[in-house]
Amino acid sequence: MNSNTKTAMICGISGQDGAYLAQLLVGKGYRVVGTSRDAQMSSFRNLVQLGIRNQVEVTSMAMNDFRSVLQALAHFSPTEIYNSAGQTSVGLSFEQPVETLDSISVGTLNLLEGIRFLEGKARLYNAGSSECFGETNGEAANETTPFRPRSPYAVAKAAAFWEIANYREAYGLYACSGILFNHESPLRPERFVTQKIVRAACRIAAGSSEQLKLGNLEVQRDWGWAPEYVEAMWLMLQQPSPDDYVIATGESNPLKDFVVEAFNQAGLDWRDHVISDPTLLRPTELMIGRANPAKALNQFGWAARSKMRDVARLMVESGRSYRA
Repeated sequence: MNSNTKTAMICGISGQDGAYLAQLLVGKGYRVVGTSRDAQMSSFRNLVQLGIRNQVEVTSMAMNDFRSVLQALAHFSPTEIYNSAGQTSVGLSFEQPVETLDSISVGTLNLLEGIRFLEGKARLYNAGSSECFGETNGEAANETTPFRPRSPYAVAKAAAFWEIANYREAYGLYACSGILFNHESPLRPERFVTQKIVRAACRIAAGSSEQLKLGNLEVQRDWGWAPEYVEAMWLMLQQPSPDDYVIATGESNPLKDFVVEAFNQAGLDWRDHVISDPTLLRPTELMIGRANPAKALNQFGWAARSKMRDVARLMVESGRSYRA
């Protein structure tokens, strides 16, 4: 290993963002270390799918166990740390609120304390979430928009965001949060609504007689393409000083429009195959997610290249080979 090689530690490397980030950093010549609660038992399916499993080191690390985090940081001495670990589903957070808060807020705090304890110079990226904003009454959220979280997931992400800000200000750590709006890819699990829609459309196009059940089709979201969003994560840690950034396309669309586009791409009329199921409605729902990502463009030149219709097309193209 070249002494000038940077070491990146990716917490949550098994997920969508972690896998695409690993692919990006391997391509840039980084030594990439991925953490998992039990690395010996994890399949790292997404890394295999991207063809980079053999180019990534993996280690076991429990985010909610400070001793485990400290040991991993001390052993690998990472130059950059990317934290995308924790429970990632808004819907599931209503069923598992304690696990959600513990895995996200405590895990982030342990990373910050570990860096501080070791007096390291590691730069830390934290995966924030647009869910923290809650309802903005249709206004485009930027980095100064107040948080009004409406789910256990959003509450946990908001806590982690303020932990990052506090350690940055109190201890001078290079720590920043990317406040990411929805970003999708073929690596999304089917519990996420975009993948649920795409997989169903592809199965129906292949001959399935199923009907797709969805909740509120009127919610609006800003959907981008995940491989582009990990570029923004990396760029954040290359800036002279740490800061927080909204990452989004700047374009919001109703879920119904995503459904229409996905089914069109599969050669189907969505009206023949989709029904509304009231049991899928959440206890509280964010109706409109709208973003202003101008700061990222102005500070380091990042702008989303793919919008909602591109995302639907790319996911359907990938999903055509899927069979269930």
